[in-house]
Amino acid sequence: MHYDVDGHGDGLVLVHGTGGDSEMVFGNVVGHFTDSHTVVRPNFSGSGRTHDSGQVLTIGDVADQVAAATRAEVQGPVDLLGFSAGAMAAATVAAEKPELVRRLILVAGLTHSTSPRERLYFDTWRQLLAIDTQLFKRFTTLTGYSPAAVDRLGHDGLARSLANEWPPSDIARQIELLQDFDIRPLLPKITASTLIIGFTNDIMTPIEGSRQLHTAVRDSRLVEIEGQGHMDWLADPSRVIELIHEFLDRGEAK
Repeated sequence: MHYDVDGHGDGLVLVHGTGGDSEMVFGNVVGHFTDSHTVVRPNFSGSGRTHDSGQVLTIGDVADQVAAATRAEVQGPVDLLGFSAGAMAAATVAAEKPELVRRLILVAGLTHSTSPRERLYFDTWRQLLAIDTQLFKRFTTLTGYSPAAVDRLGHDGLARSLANEWPPSDIARQIELLQDFDIRPLLPKITASTLIIGFTNDIMTPIEGSRQLHTAVRDSRLVEIEGQGHMDWLADPSRVIELIHEFLDRGEAK
């Protein structure tokens, strides 16, 4: 398993989502915390330079990888942040290994994928990948970003984005793990103070998922960022970084 480690201080672990990696998702974020934290950024199976065994991948497997990287580099408890699929893995770590997590931050997460809408979305995503990579990238762009964010790219920027080398070769297995998961039984076990961040224009993991996390996790606070899509914050993470700092420095988010 490959992971990046930067900075010094209390442990802060950042977990990416499906199709991402430690640099793609957190490259604009990590430098804001390295003066006060040892920041660990795991790449779970199918991302970065992490070896992928090819076996069936589950949220529990990703959680185990996150816990292993954490224990290898920092002494717990740590502050743990997960984005998208990484949020589900982070919640699983907090529920099953409470001694490892001091504070928990869940960004654009879901509680399950058993609803008709979620199963249709992730199955469509998987089928598009199998049929035509360009169609898959177009669908991901249209559902991953808000309309305003897509327009801000401009015609040339959008063309460059669609021409890049993404997605990684093993993304199909990461999508498959999203097609049938349910962490709802674990959520009441979470004892760490928790900040939940959702985006009101999120089509990929709709805001209702963050609201369900907030309802299920005791001692949690929900902040909804208006007008943003699932991946808008990757280009401008300033609001998310502000919320994280407020939560970590003062234990609250305004």
